[in-house]
Amino acid sequence: MYPTGKGFLIWRINQCEKGNPIAIADTAQAAGLSHLCIKVSDGSDRYNVVNGVDLCIPLVDELRKRGIKVWGWHYVYAYSPLAEADQAIQRVNELQLDGYIIDAEGEYKRPGKDVAARQFMSRLRSNLPDYPIAICSYRYPRIHRDFPWQEFLSQCNLNMPQVYWVKSHNPGEQLKTCVEQFHSLQHRRPIFPVGAAYSEHGWKPSIGEVVKFMETAVDVGLEGFDFYSWDWCRNKAPDMWRAIAEFPWGNTNPPPPPPADLRDQYISALNTRDVETLVNLYRDDAFHITSARTIRGKDAIRAWYNLLFTEIAPNAKFQMLNKTDSGQSLHFSWNAELQSGRRLNGMDSFRKSGDLIYYHYSFFSAG
Repeated sequence: MYPTGKGFLIWRINQCEKGNPIAIADTAQAAGLSHLCIKVSDGSDRYNVVNGVDLCIPLVDELRKRGIKVWGWHYVYAYSPLAEADQAIQRVNELQLDGYIIDAEGEYKRPGKDVAARQFMSRLRSNLPDYPIAICSYRYPRIHRDFPWQEFLSQCNLNMPQVYWVKSHNPGEQLKTCVEQFHSLQHRRPIFPVGAAYSEHGWKPSIGEVVKFMETAVDVGLEGFDFYSWDWCRNKAPDMWRAIAEFPWGNTNPPPPPPADLRDQYISALNTRDVETLVNLYRDDAFHITSARTIRGKDAIRAWYNLLFTEIAPNAKFQMLNKTDSGQSLHFSWNAELQSGRRLNGMDSFRKSGDLIYYHYSFFSAG
């Protein structure tokens, strides 16, 4: 339910591996990261959406293929707590995130913001009652007494304090103090700290400090840690990234093999004439489109394949010829040998939604 091992926070996707979701996922896997935390919302707005394109969607898809968990983080301002909660609920559902992180900071230290915190958490929990939610805020609750810790921690499953030792050089001591102070609070939650892998006002952590932070997390019995941020560390401190990647903790098991290509599954099901397997490759509301007609829904698609196997191409042998990709669209050409000796030649495209077909454009002719 909760993350373990090593992870990173991503602020701006387009500043990580030039925004290439496959490169980000491959790099995360090579570094032994068990999870990534992506900024998905800011206030009541979606985040990492550029020119109308949601960069989170393909990245989440690529990470899942490699067995890497995906949490989303959301900076909240307390001005419109219900709108911010609704934004969180929307992003959790549309991205199917493994967990959600509340990044609440100075705005929630203002007088009366405990009410906003209660409103926010009440709306969130009424819609996501059993969902893993974390609070990511200050590292020392005794210093930040005006922050509504009770309102957040009482409704969260996980505490992800920002242990940023800015202008200091004692990450181990700071992490131990952080854990001690939070363990003394009424609402004690598992601690999964976020360490500093960024620069600020001329200060930056050394590689030795980053390693000390990780070693201390092990020494005090924590389940893992994150660093902020991928954007800075990969671009500005490759040696620091390497030290984190080489630290022996996290997702050490080999990742599960990626699922079979959707097109290969499709051709295989055609050759076994397995109508239900074919139908289950589609979303419930999927479209099947040819030059002659457009049908929608699994019942209509099922009827089409029954017709194909009984009248159009009974006992045909289907063969994949070529495959090309463009974003979420999968293109392929194929042929089918008929018992009559004739051949069908086809060119099809799948538009995916998650791992299922949403639009299927099909063209074929007899040769």
